[in-house]
Amino acid sequence: MGPVVGSILILGGVGLVFAALIALANRKLKVWEDPRIDAVAGMLPNANCGACGFPGCRAFAESCVGGATAPAKCTVSTPAQVSDIAAYLGVDAGEAEKRVARLLCAGGSDLAVRQADYQGYPTCAAAAAVAGGGKGCAWGCLGLADCAVACDFGAIEMSETGLPVVDPEKCTACGDCVRACPKDLFVVMPAAHRLLVQCRNLVAGDDVLETCRVACTACGKCVQDAAPGLISVARGVAEIDYDMIALAERKATSRCPSGAIVWLEGAQFAGRLTSARAASLTGSTA
Repeated sequence: MGPVVGSILILGGVGLVFAALIALANRKLKVWEDPRIDAVAGMLPNANCGACGFPGCRAFAESCVGGATAPAKCTVSTPAQVSDIAAYLGVDAGEAEKRVARLLCAGGSDLAVRQADYQGYPTCAAAAAVAGGGKGCAWGCLGLADCAVACDFGAIEMSETGLPVVDPEKCTACGDCVRACPKDLFVVMPAAHRLLVQCRNLVAGDDVLETCRVACTACGKCVQDAAPGLISVARGVAEIDYDMIALAERKATSRCPSGAIVWLEGAQFAGRLTSARAASLTGSTA
């Protein structure tokens, strides 16, 4: 037997031994996985948006199969898809509270002053890096649609005054707009939370109205008109304690001199879209 043939036989023998060990280890250490997980994952939209609180649709499917999560928690699935998953698993579909993205700014081009024209790369992130973007209010929406671009569900459309309008029916509460906004102006909240302060400026007093006519002046009228403890102005802008939102009433907005605090019914800023598009959205800002 020549040295070459001997080397081949030795290497082949070593390979066979390791292959046998790997096969044995795979058989002994293999973790059984419920085949229903793949089936449920196949029924999901596979948007992997994270709105359900899981890192992806497969993780959500694992939780559903394990009984820890109701199928209705997937806000992207249609009612028919939710019913199919529930029927397949033999469980109740459950309920999911409708959540929607809201913008904490109402200062469109018709109401907010611009102190400079930004001529750079047309994104909010780029504009924010250049002296804040040129808007008189340093906390205001820049209107360059980073949020609309980030939304994979077509739920955000820019209004004629440069404010993003969220369609509650299309919004899945995935949070992409929250992450995309360089001014941190988006929040995701239950649609049932109707009281909202559409301003984040921290300059108290009427002087702020020179830069935006719908800015919060921290006058405190909403604090007086709301249930005790529901609203505060400790940081220079009205803030709502959403742990107490069940006590909210429309009258908290009645004396706001600028309209910074509103009572929402359906879509926010729907009236600021073109008339045809606005008509397709249910509800309006009161």
